[in-house]
Amino acid sequence: MPPTVVLDNGAATLKAGLVGAASPTLITNAVVRSKGDRQTYCGHEIARCRDYAALHFRLPFEKGLLVDWDAQKAVWDGVFSDEVLAVDTTQATLLVTEPYFNLPNIQDTYDQLVFEEYEFAAYFRCTPASMIPHGDLFALPGQPPAQCTLVVDAGFSFTHVVPLLDGQIVWTAVKRLDVGGKLLTNQLKELVSFRQWNMMDETHIMNDVKERCCFVSLDYNADLEACRVDLAHNPIVQEYILPDLSAQRGGRVRAPGEPPIDGAQILHMGSERFAVPELLFRPDDIGLDQAGLPATIAHAISCLPADIQGMFWANIGLIGGCAKFAGFRARLQAELQSLAPHGTAVRLTECAEPITAAYRAAHAFAADAPRLARVAVTRAEYAEGGSGAVRRRFDAPRGSEAERMLLQEAPAAAQPPPTGRAKGRQPAGREDERTPAPGGRGPRVRSAKAGAVGAAGTGSTGGGRKR
Repeated sequence: MPPTVVLDNGAATLKAGLVGAASPTLITNAVVRSKGDRQTYCGHEIARCRDYAALHFRLPFEKGLLVDWDAQKAVWDGVFSDEVLAVDTTQATLLVTEPYFNLPNIQDTYDQLVFEEYEFAAYFRCTPASMIPHGDLFALPGQPPAQCTLVVDAGFSFTHVVPLLDGQIVWTAVKRLDVGGKLLTNQLKELVSFRQWNMMDETHIMNDVKERCCFVSLDYNADLEACRVDLAHNPIVQEYILPDLSAQRGGRVRAPGEPPIDGAQILHMGSERFAVPELLFRPDDIGLDQAGLPATIAHAISCLPADIQGMFWANIGLIGGCAKFAGFRARLQAELQSLAPHGTAVRLTECAEPITAAYRAAHAFAADAPRLARVAVTRAEYAEGGSGAVRRRFDAPRGSEAERMLLQEAPAAAQPPPTGRAKGRQPAGREDERTPAPGGRGPRVRSAKAGAVGAAGTGSTGGGRKR
């Protein structure tokens, strides 16, 4: 039987595997140049790097869109090679994920690369959230699959709120928050470089610090006061031991009671631990003119028909790397409960590995070979109709007649529930809607607008600048 390749092509991490394989292979989606050993590593080769000081990342994705095809092809070449999947692409079928609101010309380049460069026998392209209904994120023992679900995809470039009805994305209600893992890492680099060591060129190390130390605070003001009263001795402070490249020792968090290491360089992580993830809930802290994630979710649900909104509140799933922060679910649950209508049950669902949730759902979808064959485009069909044949098969009918009939009962100008006093004035004739930030703190900010080009930062050090 010809192999089927499942490729969750994330902006930070690429998840790849074959149908029938036990687990996916996680690969950094970048071409990396090491200043230490002066070597270049593509994708899976980064594991061979022994000098992580001052790595320069060449990322295929910029602001959530795939723009550097040379870098992406270099990574994919390694994935399909004998060192990783060892697959003959001319005999295989490919299922690959793409960004939300992907541009048509970029989609055409996907088609050309898949069929003209790699010559796959067939392929299917979709968004990560569209695969989630085929996985086990919302599965309950003895219960039928949920018809109304809402996926919060907290990824590398952005955080998307995606409602699904009967497994289909309701595109008119999809919202985007311009805060993701990349911006958080860049913000952490700036804070640490201003207060302690200069870490602006240490993207790899600071990303590890973020994943090991940061958490979402359940009481931001109380934690901030605890750090202010006693900077060095409080339950929040952690010490991160920077890697010693001469001794081939990686970075790690110092355990409580561990004796000090002679000559070790230490990062004292205090309020930075929770101030950086707080941007998901208060992006206006760094000047982003948007509401936080809870208000964005409430706005997305308010754009749906009133009689089914309660089912979306009860089926909210969390995927993506930012969903791994400790306290993320509890904080989001508490704030959403205050925004939901009185008496509405709010239920958040998460999985053990939110980074691979979309891959596992896509793997389950691709395991049904007849179903995949019905939706995939073959190489012969592409040769006959080009990207037009692919577009007719893949593109969801955004704004179609069926979707307009579904949403005709929704409020004409849906607004998220008020959360506090707002200030500022709405300019006359402005098309985008504005929503107050959660808790009434900060200026009146614009809600996440689907498809808008945001400012999540460029390059490895450009995003999240303080104001």
